[in-house]
Amino acid sequence: MLEHYYTKPATLDRIRACWLGEQIEAHVGRLLTLGYTPKVVFFRVPLLRQFAEFSSRNGVQIVARLPSQVSPFIAERMARSPSETTRSAKRLRQWENETRRPIEQFLGQILPDFLPRDRLPKCTREPFEDTVPGFFGYLRDERGLRPTSIYAYRHALSLFEAYLTRFELATLGELSVPVVSGFVTTLAEKHGTSSTAQICSSIRVLLRYALREGLLSRDLVPALGTPRSYRLSKVPRSISWEDVRRMLDVVDRRSSVGKRDYAILVLLITYGLRAREIAALTLDDIDWERDRLLVPERKCGHCTAYPLSGVVGEAICIYLEQARPETDNRTVFQRAHAPDGPMTFGSVSDRAARYLRKAGIDVRRPGSHTLRHTCVQRLIDADFSLKSAGDFVGHGSPRSTEIYTKIDVENLREVALGDGESLL
Repeated sequence: MLEHYYTKPATLDRIRACWLGEQIEAHVGRLLTLGYTPKVVFFRVPLLRQFAEFSSRNGVQIVARLPSQVSPFIAERMARSPSETTRSAKRLRQWENETRRPIEQFLGQILPDFLPRDRLPKCTREPFEDTVPGFFGYLRDERGLRPTSIYAYRHALSLFEAYLTRFELATLGELSVPVVSGFVTTLAEKHGTSSTAQICSSIRVLLRYALREGLLSRDLVPALGTPRSYRLSKVPRSISWEDVRRMLDVVDRRSSVGKRDYAILVLLITYGLRAREIAALTLDDIDWERDRLLVPERKCGHCTAYPLSGVVGEAICIYLEQARPETDNRTVFQRAHAPDGPMTFGSVSDRAARYLRKAGIDVRRPGSHTLRHTCVQRLIDADFSLKSAGDFVGHGSPRSTEIYTKIDVENLREVALGDGESLL
């Protein structure tokens, strides 16, 4: 496999002579199947050979012991760099990652149980596992919460536990009303209203569980006052149609990435799809004969069939014919760079955020949902009813669409200037 990239026998001999030569050559074959370019291979092979020589000098020639050599190798490599002292802290972190990730990817291939540093569990201990045993089992077994919800509980309880540690409180039985209310005050200084309310909700469940189990002598939940939040208090983060044109204009449709991203953006704008729904689209969901687009398994549990817009159909055709990588995978939108594979919903949202920023459009939390809100606003401006607009974008409940009454500018202006009876 190395002969595919290197022609000089001396170079091949030097690579194969190191004690990890066989594993490095197998790794190169895997990089080739994943679609990595020769430029990437030419960078990684010397790096892996240097890593093998470094571990050998340290007396490590057992594959299972290699993970312990990663950080020392990076430290030595950075120390040898003549420009280390002139690099910014951000560039040093980037340079470290550019060294660490190829090595960790290599170790992940030769060590099945190896986990890269960014995938290691940050904390194996659950908050309050000693003072309130069985709480997380209660969340899983009795309340049936999903792992994502339990993760949110773990985050909230970690904050509460750290706060109690400052007061040297060993058990929940030592809690008092001033301590609990002080925690809420501290939260409000650092977090927004919604975040504070969510954290307090998790603490409330913990306190009720502790009271049920006899770990508290009195109910402290009333002391856990939460900030008042109002439904429909915010305005959807949509943008104007002129901003939409500006965003589309900054897409370089000459490149393969630009052709793909343009198709994604017009899908978001035209149908108000979620990032997950676009990432899950397959070639079978596009009915070219009937000009229909099928969006299966939506959030509200049903499928939606849209008429295929001419603009959307043309953008998808150009991407499929000129820019989509050759693959047996039926997912429409594929990664443009190695490793090959379909795009994730996170990358779909990131692409939308990238072009919003590139166009200089100032919006709170830019991403794919910004364009989804814009689609609904476009429907409201075109005098669609809230029910029709909600059905179009796949809202599971009419309550999800009520927020868009705040952007029905013409009707709001009519109410402000008149008595509003014509709208009743």
